[in-house]
Amino acid sequence: MFMQYITGFDAILSFNVIGLILFGTCVGIMFGASPGLTASMGMALLMPITFSMNTISSMALLIGLYIGGTSGGMITAVLLGIPGTPAAIATTFDGYPMARNGRPAAALGFGLISSFVGGMISLVILFNIAPRLAEVAVKFTPADYFAVTLFSLSLIAGLTGKSIIKGLMSGIIGLMVATIGPAALEVTPRFTFGFESFNAGFQLICVLVSVYAVAELFLFSGQSYKDDFDLSYDTSKLKGFGVKLKDFQGQVFNLVRSALMGTFIGILPGIGAGTSNIMAYSAAKNASKTPEEFGNGIKDGIIASETANNAVTGGAMVPLLTLGIPGDAGTAILLAGLTLQGIAPGPLIFTKSADIIYAIFATLIVANVLMILVEYWGMKTFLHLVKIPRHYILTIVMLFCVIGAYSQNNRIFDVYSVWMIGVLAFVLVKLGFDMTPFVMGFILGAILERNLLRGLMFEDGSFLHFFQRPISGTFLILTIGYILYVSITGFIAKNKKVSLDTVES
Repeated sequence: MFMQYITGFDAILSFNVIGLILFGTCVGIMFGASPGLTASMGMALLMPITFSMNTISSMALLIGLYIGGTSGGMITAVLLGIPGTPAAIATTFDGYPMARNGRPAAALGFGLISSFVGGMISLVILFNIAPRLAEVAVKFTPADYFAVTLFSLSLIAGLTGKSIIKGLMSGIIGLMVATIGPAALEVTPRFTFGFESFNAGFQLICVLVSVYAVAELFLFSGQSYKDDFDLSYDTSKLKGFGVKLKDFQGQVFNLVRSALMGTFIGILPGIGAGTSNIMAYSAAKNASKTPEEFGNGIKDGIIASETANNAVTGGAMVPLLTLGIPGDAGTAILLAGLTLQGIAPGPLIFTKSADIIYAIFATLIVANVLMILVEYWGMKTFLHLVKIPRHYILTIVMLFCVIGAYSQNNRIFDVYSVWMIGVLAFVLVKLGFDMTPFVMGFILGAILERNLLRGLMFEDGSFLHFFQRPISGTFLILTIGYILYVSITGFIAKNKKVSLDTVES
């Protein structure tokens, strides 16, 4: 295995690949630092660039965007009190007060170093868990894959957004969109409503661009230019990391706990860094001897939030590489990138494409190192770049949406589909639906249907056998139990709120 890691580094140690990682990291940081321009949007917009690249080069660019975008949200969260991404929401709680109290460099330093540590801890876990999990997953039958995928969808629907019902509905709508076009095990078109353009179905890249770019474009287009923020902060105060090693004294447990929480949440499909940073922040506050200091600029809060949200990146790669199930929005786009290169993520990838896997591992390490170096040296520059008026940025985003949709298959229908699904996503967001279940439903829909049909074929059409198999039966019971648990607890919480409102009135 050691030699495989050496081979992985050898595959990426060229000016071309390192340059792509660096470029992706810089662009990702800019997207992450600009409120509304997420890492997922940057990855979706630059995906067409990877069409003509080889697998390692395309992964280098996308992973750089993924790592940089996750960490970039910290910059504006600390200096402007505006989280660039949902992953940096909890960072604003103490990062911004610390900056306002005259310690901006220290706030950024704690965030930068914690981001790096969290990312590296999660990668160590990834490198140790993924190959062993793949050895187990290679023995999965179609029934087992169906049950695991269904359980993943239930987790996604239940742990994203405020409503389990809307989460389930969003996932179901994604599944419905995935059924348009050729059937899973045959080429017969279905649900095309007589339109020949629907025969090939909707392309994954078009759906990703629609949800993460077009829908956001519609949302921001309705905002006033006054919503753009001004950089009134004196960037001359930003010097060095602003912290020393001794400043992390007593924070080892906080770092490790937050990294483990972030990694575990990353492994659970569809939850992501937006949840991990708040959970880690809450855990740090509950464990603190001085919880009253949280929210006033305490370093514990910054360290917990930034360690956890960057630890998600390694955790989310575990289900992607071993089961072909993306852990979050970023890895969903990485899945699309691998698929476009003819690589099918799953347990067999560790034997059929071991060179690609270890090159990806090496790229993740290099991207994390470049992330901390780029943010250290380019902090002031990035802050000035995010001052660009939003209406200029949205125009460029619109152009990339059209180019990205058309460039994959050179079909004008793909451009139309981007705007059709974009409008649908915009309406769903305005109605309070979370789009993560929608995207995951679309991606996992084909996997779910294909393995359901194969499982039924192997079991002579009997679904009862799915419950009789150890792995599939366990995950099906977990799925049913989890949905019942979330539904019952949600019902109790809703009734309790109604009762309290009645008492107060």
